[in-house]
Amino acid sequence: MQTERSPTHDSSELQYDQPNDRYVFHHDSDGTATITTTIVHALAEIVETDVSQGEFSLYDSVDPDALDRLFSRKADGTERTGGHVAFTALEHEVFVYANGDVIIYPPSETSDVARSR
Repeated sequence: MQTERSPTHDSSELQYDQPNDRYVFHHDSDGTATITTTIVHALAEIVETDVSQGEFSLYDSVDPDALDRLFSRKADGTERTGGHVAFTALEHEVFVYANGDVIIYPPSETSDVARSR
């Protein structure tokens, strides 16, 4: 993978995986940002928009509070190890995995085709 842009959020470096035409990063669950904040900043970086201008809201695609709860630590404090959620935001397909991996596919003519990890 080659690095295309540097992050402006609490996550591992946002990387563009050219052979698979996707952006990948890992959300640091021990960092200060929630997973939804990390995703918003990653999407803003990809589409080159300023999140502070309110040009888009994750609420248009998914309930951010529910997403944060879904991927937070379990009640006993242990990390979640399975499961994922997929949604479309700003015409990009976003896949969020319980282990913190996030994969974002840019818009394509075949966006209805299921993507595999």
